[in-house]
Amino acid sequence: MSIFTIGVSGLNAAQAGLLTSSHNIANASTPGFNRQSIVQGSNAPMVSGAGFIGQGTNVQTVKRIYDQFLNRQVLSAEAGAAEMESYRSQISQIDNLLADPDAGLSPTLAAFFKGVQDVAANPTSIPGRQSMLSAAQALTARFQALDQRLSDIRQGINQQIGGQITQINTYSSQLADINQKIILAQNGNNEQLPNDLLDQRDQMLKDLNKLVRVSTLTQSDGSLSVFIGSGQALVVGGQAYQLQAINAPDESGRTTIGIIGVGGTSLSLPESQITGGSLGGLLNFRSQTLDATQNSLGRIALTLAQNFNDQHRLGQDLTGALGQNFFNVSSPAALSSSLNSGTGTATVSIDAATISQLTASDYRLVYNGGVNYTLTRLSDSTVLVNNAALPASVDGFTIAVGGVPVVGDSYLIQPTRHGAQNIAVAFSDGRQIAAAAPIRTAAALNNTGTAAIGAGTVNAPPPTNANLQHTVTLTFTSATTFDVFDVTTATTLASGVAYTAGANIAYNGWTAQISGNPASGDVFTLESNANGIADNRNAALLGALQTRNTMGAGASSVATANYQSAYGQIVSAVGSKTNEVKAIGAAQQGFADHATQAMQSLSGVNLDEEAANLLRYQQAYQASAKVLDIAGRVFDEILALGR
Repeated sequence: MSIFTIGVSGLNAAQAGLLTSSHNIANASTPGFNRQSIVQGSNAPMVSGAGFIGQGTNVQTVKRIYDQFLNRQVLSAEAGAAEMESYRSQISQIDNLLADPDAGLSPTLAAFFKGVQDVAANPTSIPGRQSMLSAAQALTARFQALDQRLSDIRQGINQQIGGQITQINTYSSQLADINQKIILAQNGNNEQLPNDLLDQRDQMLKDLNKLVRVSTLTQSDGSLSVFIGSGQALVVGGQAYQLQAINAPDESGRTTIGIIGVGGTSLSLPESQITGGSLGGLLNFRSQTLDATQNSLGRIALTLAQNFNDQHRLGQDLTGALGQNFFNVSSPAALSSSLNSGTGTATVSIDAATISQLTASDYRLVYNGGVNYTLTRLSDSTVLVNNAALPASVDGFTIAVGGVPVVGDSYLIQPTRHGAQNIAVAFSDGRQIAAAAPIRTAAALNNTGTAAIGAGTVNAPPPTNANLQHTVTLTFTSATTFDVFDVTTATTLASGVAYTAGANIAYNGWTAQISGNPASGDVFTLESNANGIADNRNAALLGALQTRNTMGAGASSVATANYQSAYGQIVSAVGSKTNEVKAIGAAQQGFADHATQAMQSLSGVNLDEEAANLLRYQQAYQASAKVLDIAGRVFDEILALGR
């Protein structure tokens, strides 16, 4: 080894340093670039009688300034921030929709009941009745419009899921391709790391992680395996596994995620396993907020329609006919999974007597064999029917299964999902509004006792026969007993009935009470309310539904909310969730910014530092060149001495 060789080694090292610093400066703004530095080492010294004499330097490698722990912190924080931002952008649409004083449900609900009260105040007014019908049609239109907007958001979610799956597949293919390049680069260059390829791969991984949270495992050949969910492989070496947007097995209008496995078969991935990133935010928003909001709106529509119909059928319209259903509503949805192999079909019906127990949840029914089924409430995973027979009545509805199911067959039950979508006014003639009570009572003018009879009420549910319109007399045979006689059919309904003041007396579908002290021979009459066009008793009861608690009974069977307060609970829940998502998103973004700053302080390019490095390597280069110059002069002098 000579002084020339030592000088050349110094020149080469300085040149490598200059090239590396220049590369850093050129890529200072390149996304995902990690600064690089040369690692120098001294050449093996030469042994001499005077000791070990140095033999110059060499560049061992170009080191990538990178910290895997910090990088994982950045990935985790960015996945959380992207998820919350995706959730926030979606839930803000619902928050703005429901809270809008003009577009929300509250104004039309109040206007509808005002129309009912106007009819109660003037039941003979045809314009007033038509105005009530118009308010009812406006209310059903508002229910439908709100539900349609939620359905539009749902459709938008489906499209976004499909678009993001396409992006994920693109990144996974690119990662598999760059894995191959890294393997070849390392194998062909004495296991030296291809720093720029590693930076490109990390940037791709970072972009992918903003779509869906990923976990990684570095293989011995330098490739990176990428996993999502609970360990589903997305990239292994040079192989990329493609995701696919598919219809949910038990809900055809719901786009979910499948992964294409061996042989091209698509396997459905549980949505609960897809977390983080904008895709995780979309799925969480749909399952946690959108489903519950649409179900809650449908629950209000169904409950209002059922309560109003029940009371309306207890009345009498302007033509003297008994009241009919005021609203039309659809039946609850019971969806068979496309994976079912049996012919069983589930049927669901709302229970009018327990409708206050309806929840905003969906349910899953699974057939276990024999006569046994399991029904689970999905909102809180509560098992309501535990390996038992059907039919069963739970949470305000009754469920049964017909046909021949096979063990493992499942059904998605949505009692309230389409309630707001399909509500409609059942008739258009204002005369059909049953504002009057169909019965009236009277005491004979020649009664000598002090007893009095109340107005009487029609039993719920209303009778299906014409007995309600029969004339019935209650004749006291003594101060303590009476006979019941159906004048219309000339039939004795009961004789010698014991009298108790204020006790219920029920026949032919009505119930009445007599109070006071009757005398023998006193007669009381219950009859059809013929020509009762000015009667407003049923309209008053319909109007009272506005403030009556008919919802939110739960397991206690005691209703805790009326229609307005139930809608207020929806608005409050969405508003609270919106604020929660914003707060969590801001915190996650703060974590992401902090982690990125920590990463940049280690791996980012500092232009001032690189400028100083350029001067340092320039001086080293000049010094090494001076060594070569001196070596040349010494060599020339030696040659001159030999002449």
